[in-house]
Amino acid sequence: MAEEILQEDKDNGGIELEKEMTFLEHLEELRWRIIYSIIGIVVGTILAWIFIDFLVDVVLLKPAKDSGAVLQNLRPFGQLFLYMQIAIMVGMIISIPNLFYQFWQFISPALRSKEKKYIFWIVVFSSICFLGGIAFAYFAMLPLTLKFAAEFGSESIKNEFSIDEYMSIIISVMLAAGLVFELPMISFFLSKLGILKPSFMKKYRRHSIVIIMILAAFLTPGADPVSQLVLAVPLVVLYEISIFISKISQKKS
Repeated sequence: MAEEILQEDKDNGGIELEKEMTFLEHLEELRWRIIYSIIGIVVGTILAWIFIDFLVDVVLLKPAKDSGAVLQNLRPFGQLFLYMQIAIMVGMIISIPNLFYQFWQFISPALRSKEKKYIFWIVVFSSICFLGGIAFAYFAMLPLTLKFAAEFGSESIKNEFSIDEYMSIIISVMLAAGLVFELPMISFFLSKLGILKPSFMKKYRRHSIVIIMILAAFLTPGADPVSQLVLAVPLVVLYEISIFISKISQKKS
């Protein structure tokens, strides 16, 4: 049976009565949020399919052309299925703001009325971080990776890549970078929950930098220190931003 809970509304200076949702009501809310998310992905996929030739020829194949990599299709109807996969993945990327919005709307009943006012800006910030990671991967990481892959090895062996493997690398690297760039948003969320503290992040800053450098060396092709810095510097900056966000978040709390 749902019970009445009291929540202080600091903005209005009064008391606001909120009805606690039952387990079944939470499931119903989750179902609708998933439906809205799927609708957003479908709309984004349709838009991506309209511009699929531009996305493939001008955007996704550009890193291969710039690096001199040779691509080939090895399966019948391989390009058709590839185009469909690209349309779906791009549709998901286009609908990222909607996905974040549905997520925050689902957990909004657990937030205070004052905190709910920041959902819009949280969605905007999360979307910018994710899209910024994708842009960084596309313009900085992929050119280095593909150039190394195209030029590495014996001159007697010609490097030709399957289009499936190429697209898999392109999409996975961009999505991974998008998730990594969510570090400030994750720091904000964990700090709000009291799980993460800026003092902890400052204490282990040196350890984190070492881990970041190792990660950059692992992801960067070759032993070129410039290439490592291209990956490591943004990660260090993100870590420092996360400390600042965690500190601001705890002060407001």
